[in-house]
Amino acid sequence: MAVQRLVDFLNQTHTFYSTVKHEPAYSALSSAKSAHISAKEMVKSVLIKLDGSYTLAVLPSNAKIDFKKLKQITGSQNATLAEEEDLETIFPDCTTGAVPPLGNLYHIPVISDSLITCHDEMFFEAGSHREIMKMRISDYLKLTHPKIAAIHRNY
Repeated sequence: MAVQRLVDFLNQTHTFYSTVKHEPAYSALSSAKSAHISAKEMVKSVLIKLDGSYTLAVLPSNAKIDFKKLKQITGSQNATLAEEEDLETIFPDCTTGAVPPLGNLYHIPVISDSLITCHDEMFFEAGSHREIMKMRISDYLKLTHPKIAAIHRNY
């Protein structure tokens, strides 16, 4: 089931969303495959430490973060993945690895990769490895106010 705080927030803001149940999958890319959703429209949320402060990076499930770009864009000296224990502390109501992209619900700033704005809708794990949530990109941007930048690695 989707995280209750996320469902409550979307209902309170009258934001349209839908959910898709799927077989258990333990990465955003695997969830996309399990639910027959495009990997480009499925986003993943990655908790990053920038100079000791947390930021949630949101990018397509098939993309990888370019930490050099991320440091340049944010003006940070250090950019690393957060530890699993950090995820459990900051997102206690989420299964590890199934964090929704609305960092504002957890008082975490968000930086979203520019690639996610190429689509009208986005899919994301909503706190569990058995359910995906779908919403319009325009609603996501309005609710989250993320910094938008090209933070993905070029292939």
